[in-house]
Amino acid sequence: MKKVLSIILMMLLFGSNIVNAEQKIAVVDVHAVVSKSAQVQALKKEQQTKMQELEKWLKTAYADIQKQKTDDDKEKLIKKYNSEFAKKKEAIAKDYAAKLKAADKSITDTIAAQAKLKGYTMVIAKGVVVFGGDDITADVQKAVK
Repeated sequence: MKKVLSIILMMLLFGSNIVNAEQKIAVVDVHAVVSKSAQVQALKKEQQTKMQELEKWLKTAYADIQKQKTDDDKEKLIKKYNSEFAKKKEAIAKDYAAKLKAADKSITDTIAAQAKLKGYTMVIAKGVVVFGGDDITADVQKAVK
């Protein structure tokens, strides 16, 4: 499917007057750039740490529930901990989404800056290009923080 879309895209671009001799096209392996990004690696590590903390909290909550003598007391604590868990999980997810969005913007801005610096008028993801374009992945990886 990707190859079909790539071929169609190339036919549209090169089969019409959209691309002229003055356009300079670059390709970038976005996945490779993201995987080398220190910002993304730090975000993954932070998320992993938060999940470990949440797991530890759940074990403590479970132990607390097991200590209760009556079923009513257990039920009250279960409701309390379920509510707290949902809030904690939502807060972690929101924080992660915001930081991921910031990392995405930073990487996108870096790709655009590197392309402009080298005089490219268009950058296409390497995965959708069958043929052509100058690969600027290494330059972008060096520039991404």
